[in-house]
Amino acid sequence: MKTYVIGDLQGCHEQALAILDRIRAHAADSGVAEPSILFAGDLINRGPDSLATLRHVRRLAIASGGLIDSVLGNHDLHLLAVAYGIRPEHKSDTLAEILHAPDRDELIDWVRRRPLAIRSGSHVLVHAGLLPQWTGAQAMALAGEVQDMLRGDRIEDFLAEMYGNEPAQWSDDLQGVERLRCIINAMTRLRFCTADGVMDFKMKESGTADPSTGLMPWFDVPGRRSARETVVFGHWSALGLTMQPNLLGLDSGCVWGGQLSAVCLEDRTLLQVQCPQFKEPGGKA
Repeated sequence: MKTYVIGDLQGCHEQALAILDRIRAHAADSGVAEPSILFAGDLINRGPDSLATLRHVRRLAIASGGLIDSVLGNHDLHLLAVAYGIRPEHKSDTLAEILHAPDRDELIDWVRRRPLAIRSGSHVLVHAGLLPQWTGAQAMALAGEVQDMLRGDRIEDFLAEMYGNEPAQWSDDLQGVERLRCIINAMTRLRFCTADGVMDFKMKESGTADPSTGLMPWFDVPGRRSARETVVFGHWSALGLTMQPNLLGLDSGCVWGGQLSAVCLEDRTLLQVQCPQFKEPGGKA
């Protein structure tokens, strides 16, 4: 078996089809007929074909019998919040086709049942990051708490309380919606934090931070407890493709004119397709 992880699609359907072809060809060359394919979240939004992208990934996942799946990203959660009437659409969103599609309910239900984290061997896949206090095993358990809420009958109540930047630091004593919000913020929004694990959500346009701020990329925190495993993530196009012994960052800016990247976890083969820069609704590039 070979497992491939694909970075943020963000509604780039044509590029998704191209990278999937590359993956199947690489797997076939290795004698693997049906590889496992995982997506790093943010399947939709900003790009030109969110509906086609979501339909295609859902169809592949259902047909695969568990070999294909995706973690939830912040844009996927935003889709849920808009679909349930909790948040308005943003001017830069490309979600309208999904929200008005005849199969809207099936698509939304599939999204809300996606995991927040996936373990594949010694790899842990999340959309954004892990707080330095968490081991991989603890992160998987905490992701399960959020998943239970999103899949349950109280999803609307949870989505209404999901947004906010506090609490910005993890404590095992956190309870209720504050606990779940801290988990979901780390796994779908985190880029920078302090050495004590206090999350910052203001810095988005850079892969580095001024040392005087006390901020650093979450994966550079000394003593990070998940460092013995390989964490795979997307979300951070300003950081770009990042391949370290215990780290794989796969958001290489497809929707912004970069590349769509995929990595084979077993042999670290990197597969990429070039992407055009799409214009946001209203004409802004």
